[in-house]
Amino acid sequence: MLKSKSFDEKTNLTTLLSTQQLPIIDLAHMGTEEIPVKSVVNRVANQLHKAMSERGLAILVNHGIPEEKLNTAWKYLDTFCELPADIKDVYLRQRDGVNHGYVKPGQEKFDGKKKELRHAFNICMLSGASLPEDPLPGFRDHIADLTKDFRNLSSLLLQALSVALELPMNYFLDKHAHMLSGMNENETTLRLLYYPPVVEDDNKCELVKGNVSYRYQKCTSDQLNLESLTDKNDADEGDNDKDDACGLEKHRGYTRCGAHCDYGTFTLLAQDSEGGLECKLPQTERWQRVGHLPGSILINTGELLSMWTNNKYPALPHRVVLPDDVYCRTKGRHSMAFFCHPDNSTVIAPIESKILQPIDSEEDLQKKKKKKNILITAYQVVQNKFKQTYSA
Repeated sequence: MLKSKSFDEKTNLTTLLSTQQLPIIDLAHMGTEEIPVKSVVNRVANQLHKAMSERGLAILVNHGIPEEKLNTAWKYLDTFCELPADIKDVYLRQRDGVNHGYVKPGQEKFDGKKKELRHAFNICMLSGASLPEDPLPGFRDHIADLTKDFRNLSSLLLQALSVALELPMNYFLDKHAHMLSGMNENETTLRLLYYPPVVEDDNKCELVKGNVSYRYQKCTSDQLNLESLTDKNDADEGDNDKDDACGLEKHRGYTRCGAHCDYGTFTLLAQDSEGGLECKLPQTERWQRVGHLPGSILINTGELLSMWTNNKYPALPHRVVLPDDVYCRTKGRHSMAFFCHPDNSTVIAPIESKILQPIDSEEDLQKKKKKKNILITAYQVVQNKFKQTYSA
């Protein structure tokens, strides 16, 4: 259930949410994938079209995913992060093109500049030994139930997007038929994320010397050596963001999550706190805090949807920084991202729709004719992105 006050109101943060720049879309009474309530779907479609084209993101309320399920999944992740390193390493994501498994701090690098301080567990399959069921009894069943909820929500949103673009209602749904089917036909991923609290010792900035506790608030069993995650040559000279009290963001060469756009159709993001999430809205070059409305889920556009819509729905650049304010920085942040992807064999090309038809010059028409002879699939686009992210 949606709570009365946003995180921003409690902390006096200036965010897109607190300044009423984020559209809020109510999904109540949309029905199901099989029996959608068309009047509600039409209303949601209109709101989504405006939000995705003008903002690249929106807040979804009454989405149908219980907060208790999200909290339970995050507790499982906390327990996993406290396991011995040799056990966690059994489930590490490998560099073989399969985007499944545990991603430890520093393993990913999105923007090519900073090492990234977070734990993640990517879930692309639900069977076999791919999930840590032995150290986390009940994990597989809970995640299977949760992925079903996200898949159902995504299906309704795909139908609404089709309506928004004046396409047959199942146009996008048919291209996402194998989400999390376990058949290696789709790159849809549920990702559990834990961003450790950055703990300072009596305001002495001990973190600068390389030590930080990272765990779920009360547990102090693990220590992370930031020196081992930071290259001496990693300096973000072009970053004009204001330093925090210890210069953590600019001078130490690490962050929570580097700047990037998501690869797929769209992303659904649940989070338990504000924690440093920022984005660049379309037609702007300024990073702005997004904000957090408890009980809600964010939706943002991905690169494949941008390609499909000829950039009518531009992919949203976003990142997670170490917050300047001590309150946010010293709290761990959990989030959960459902990356909705089309089936691997889906050809990605601008959709023919009245809503998307640009006025082309003769030169543009000739370029399009040449491009039609080059077929690019969703799998090719995403695998190329994975290679960039995990190449370091």
